[in-house]
Amino acid sequence: MKKLLFLICLSLLIISAKAQVSSDYAVLVSSTITEAPPTVTLIWPAYATATEYKIYKKEKSDASWGTAIATLGGTAINYLDTEIIIDSAYEYKVERTASSGIVATGYILCGIKMEVVDYRGTCLLVIDTTITMDMESEIYQLKKDISGDGWSVEELHVARDMQPIAVRDIIISRAEANEDINALYLFGRVPVLYSGNIYPDGHPEHQGAWPADAIYADVDVDYSDVTVDNIVAFRPENQNIPGDGKYDQSQLKSKIEMQIGRVDLFNMPSFVVDEATLLKRYIDSEHNFKHGIYTFNQRGLIDDNFGAFGGEAFASSGWRNFGPMFTANEIYEADYFTTMYNDSYLWSFGCGGGWFQGASGVGTTTEFAADTVKSAFTMLFGSYFGDWDAIDNFLRAPLASGMTLTNCWAGRPHWQFHQMALGENIGYSVRVTQNNTVTYEANIFPHYVHLGFMGDPTLRMHNFKPVADVTVSQPEDNTVAYEIDFEPSPDIDVLGYYVYRSSTEFGKYERITTMLINEPYLDETPLPGYNFYMVKAVKLETTPSGSYYNTSIGITDSISNNLTAIQHIENTQFELFPNPATNVITITFDVSLTNAPYAIYTLEGKLCKTGLLDINQSIIDISTLTPGYYMIQINEQYAQFVKMAID
Repeated sequence: MKKLLFLICLSLLIISAKAQVSSDYAVLVSSTITEAPPTVTLIWPAYATATEYKIYKKEKSDASWGTAIATLGGTAINYLDTEIIIDSAYEYKVERTASSGIVATGYILCGIKMEVVDYRGTCLLVIDTTITMDMESEIYQLKKDISGDGWSVEELHVARDMQPIAVRDIIISRAEANEDINALYLFGRVPVLYSGNIYPDGHPEHQGAWPADAIYADVDVDYSDVTVDNIVAFRPENQNIPGDGKYDQSQLKSKIEMQIGRVDLFNMPSFVVDEATLLKRYIDSEHNFKHGIYTFNQRGLIDDNFGAFGGEAFASSGWRNFGPMFTANEIYEADYFTTMYNDSYLWSFGCGGGWFQGASGVGTTTEFAADTVKSAFTMLFGSYFGDWDAIDNFLRAPLASGMTLTNCWAGRPHWQFHQMALGENIGYSVRVTQNNTVTYEANIFPHYVHLGFMGDPTLRMHNFKPVADVTVSQPEDNTVAYEIDFEPSPDIDVLGYYVYRSSTEFGKYERITTMLINEPYLDETPLPGYNFYMVKAVKLETTPSGSYYNTSIGITDSISNNLTAIQHIENTQFELFPNPATNVITITFDVSLTNAPYAIYTLEGKLCKTGLLDINQSIIDISTLTPGYYMIQINEQYAQFVKMAID
């Protein structure tokens, strides 16, 4: 009955504001560029009742716009900026006033030939231990895909029944130990942190604490659990009383330090298959996207069932972002499910009167389960489901559908993703949105704790097929150097290739080629010990926001120049039996190691297998390894040769 009354109220509001539409509140700005001389021309569609345009410009990292650099008449449809330097990023705001009194905004990040981003920081992959052992190979693939896109990767394993405050304390300690950590990727049922005394969907019976992942990323301030005392919410999870492990704060206490995203497919029975299967499918989908196997049409879809809604114009989050991504001509208003069951759209937006499992006029979780929605990135908005920790929740459902990789509750406040059109990863835009107060049009509830992002924060918009068959070998006539060879990317626009090197598989990869190469590379000064090499294809990506040098995901191989000098170590802190072994080998150790990583290499330094060990004893499946001698390394500290034989 409450849902019916809510939908009736929404219908009355929509009818009263039918003269306005959500696109009235967004300037669909895109750009064209020239290199000689370097210029940026901002472009937007004509608007019949426009009276004035103001153009603002700032550095990418600035928080304020300052004064307008230009004021144009209402008939203007472009602005030429000649104050441009190659490989410098400039952000613009275009503000339109109209005779109706509506003020519309549009944002775009522009640049010309922006240089390759070799390294983006350290991603702390926080994994639910319940699913760890069932997904060893998938987690390894996930780490390789994150690493291959310019990140070093650290793992943190937490039990799903831990207190969220305890998990946050561990994250803070890891951040203090490694200041390079700037992204959190919560994978699986990582404990859900709640905070606040809010109801941003406008329903008083929904007031209380909401899921607040963003607080995990705010590591330099303390949050309290002593003042809020509210049990009016009909969901027990939203009720918030002193000392219950749910924080008091409704707004973030400071600008958050880390990018954050969550992939949590717990309690989604409409999809029939179990949680682990859904998570594995997600890893496969993002692998296929990052490797250019899944491709989507460069366009955006909007399914708006609210309209202007008294000026809040929820769907303007779609209009405003899609302009700099695709141009105004590539934004389509269409039905969400029936359209994208058949046709692909890289980005999409849907909104309507909501409940936990759906939005009126858009669809339901059941429809995500019925077929694959062909959209990599989406935004959804409606009542209730922004509180995403519920059975069959509509905000989490797209990630279980098969091809959709991200989602957020966009409308209260609006979200900013336009930076991705110039190569930024989506976590960058998530952090900008969560930290936004007045820089960008936000509607209401900016910088509140409920701004949750579903998906991998390392994802980027523009992917293409990488190199294949990377191999590292030692030339017969050279006992020092290593040759890195590869099969070229099939992409016809590739300009060349960069080679990177690291001493650990998931550490920071440094670029060792100063120029693009198109043939095997000889590393004449390898590192002592392990050498992990990564090869990336490079192309010039041109978008409606400018151009940047884009890299494919990196493909790796490894070798070591001193393995043969390592002797069998007696009296180490772990033992292996049987040795030689057949099919499985058991490892016992007398030190306290929690989720200790192990790696198995050939004597030539080729990585064969990785995984995690339990405390005191673990059994490792070696049935896929060929007979011979191997070296196993545990916790990157202890090493010894192991002879393994397969009958």
